[in-house]
Amino acid sequence: MAILVTRPEPGNAATARALRMRGHDVLLSPMLRFEAVAFQDDGDNDCDAVILTSANAVRALRDAPGGQGALSRWRALPVYAVGDRTAEAAREAGFAAVFSADGDADALRDLLMQHVADGQLKAGAWLCYPAGADISRDIAEDFGRDGFTVVTHTAYRMLPVAELADDVARAFRAGGIGMVLHYSRRSARAFVAAARRAGVEVSALAVAQCCISEVVAAVLREAGAVRVIVAQTPDEDAMFAALARAAAPAPGPRASPA
Repeated sequence: MAILVTRPEPGNAATARALRMRGHDVLLSPMLRFEAVAFQDDGDNDCDAVILTSANAVRALRDAPGGQGALSRWRALPVYAVGDRTAEAAREAGFAAVFSADGDADALRDLLMQHVADGQLKAGAWLCYPAGADISRDIAEDFGRDGFTVVTHTAYRMLPVAELADDVARAFRAGGIGMVLHYSRRSARAFVAAARRAGVEVSALAVAQCCISEVVAAVLREAGAVRVIVAQTPDEDAMFAALARAAAPAPGPRASPA
């Protein structure tokens, strides 16, 4: 049976390729849609570093009106990215000094603190933060407790997609989907709403739901899903590992000693 990827474009294509290389059939139905917003560029270049919690922020700087000016100035600053994929997007956009926390927001903060301790970043640094309009965590407040000043620039928004892709709705009706991958709380909520609208909520929530974090998993459990799998760490490699464990056959009974 197929695995359904609900991750937004363009990341869903990369996920689909990785799954197909592992031998899985894949269906795509992105549950959030990227939209760049006009970047309020005041020309401020006093920040000491840039922090990135999503590759979409880099995409927004390229696409949003006003974003190119900030992008050209910030390329001279060190970039601290939440994970490797975001770091790769930053390098592709022309940033030279890019550091990956390879984790979540807590790992990003730990990396910043480590660089302060090592003298690579000054204490009380000002951090430019191009962010989404609906961020799930107040980075400015959290990092402010460690003495950083976070200057947040809203650069994009992720809009819920109202409908499942037609082939996905048909696959749920035919019992052709065995697992759904969920990457954010907002996309999980959009998935549940779209499945309900398509009349396939029961079958959609009956299959295994593989979630990037417990926060995302809570949305599915609240909606009625009972087969919920959570990655050990909030990254795609951990999701693939959880998927592999879920797909592995259960061990048979041990033979009794003769």
